[in-house]
Amino acid sequence: MEELTFIIEKEQTKERIDKAIASFDTDWSRTQIQNFIKDGHVLVNKEAAKSNYKVKEGDVIAVAPPEAIELDIVSENLNLEVVYEDEDVLVVYKPRGMVVHPAPGHISGTLVNGLMHQIKDLSGINGVMRPGIVHRIDKDTTGLLMVAKNDVAHVSLVDQLVKKTVTRKYIALVHGRIPHDKGTIDAPIGRDKKERQSMAVVDNGKHAVTHFRVLERLDKFTLVECQLETGRTHQIRVHMKYIGYPLAGDPKYGPKKTIDFNGQVLHAGLLGFIQPKTGEYLEFSYPIPDDYTNLLQDLRKQSLIKED
Repeated sequence: MEELTFIIEKEQTKERIDKAIASFDTDWSRTQIQNFIKDGHVLVNKEAAKSNYKVKEGDVIAVAPPEAIELDIVSENLNLEVVYEDEDVLVVYKPRGMVVHPAPGHISGTLVNGLMHQIKDLSGINGVMRPGIVHRIDKDTTGLLMVAKNDVAHVSLVDQLVKKTVTRKYIALVHGRIPHDKGTIDAPIGRDKKERQSMAVVDNGKHAVTHFRVLERLDKFTLVECQLETGRTHQIRVHMKYIGYPLAGDPKYGPKKTIDFNGQVLHAGLLGFIQPKTGEYLEFSYPIPDDYTNLLQDLRKQSLIKED
């Protein structure tokens, strides 16, 4: 595997080296990084790193991990709901609590495990761990994902994402009552300088745009439709926090005391894209799940009581 080099920034000073490395955008877990250090695969300023080393601004960290051993990703009958399928693409519903693809230490129960059981062919561009996966949604977000069945379709779908021609609309419940009916959040997203495991609006972040419109105002919450123009990590969660209306059920980006919902109240309800071979525009919608519906009904009752 190719050696990766990182330069420590001022705000990372005095972090333990494994935490500092984990803060960069890699797929390595803290345990993996600790093993890299233990086995001599990490250098600090060209010298072998010690596991308890606290990094300094300007330190050059070089990580040369050993060649990865391909994991045997097994197929599992997870009864995935396929909303649409043709010879090139499929659209699948991802339930709450399901991770999209396997990772070291978490190689079962994912969407990919289920796809491998139900779908004969999947594109191989993203390798053995992410066959067919073109884009992702968070573990606790529900909704629709497009999946490529061959490499030509995969390239086409990724190109559509890059060119911003894919339609992606989400239904989100946020804290607070948004006074205006619609808006656009155009704010760059990158690693949070204070909390490197989170994302935030930062000056040197990647271009990110989210459009929203209010669907319903409740007592202390607002139901909104968010449409992604770009697709950054945790984009809707970060952007709604940025304008002062964080997602309900999301203590990572919102208040610690929030709705008990086993994750953020967010649903990827509409997905549209161009079929790679025919050029036809396809669009699919999926209703919010029952637990989301029940939550909204409870909040509406509470709002009526408050009004009375």
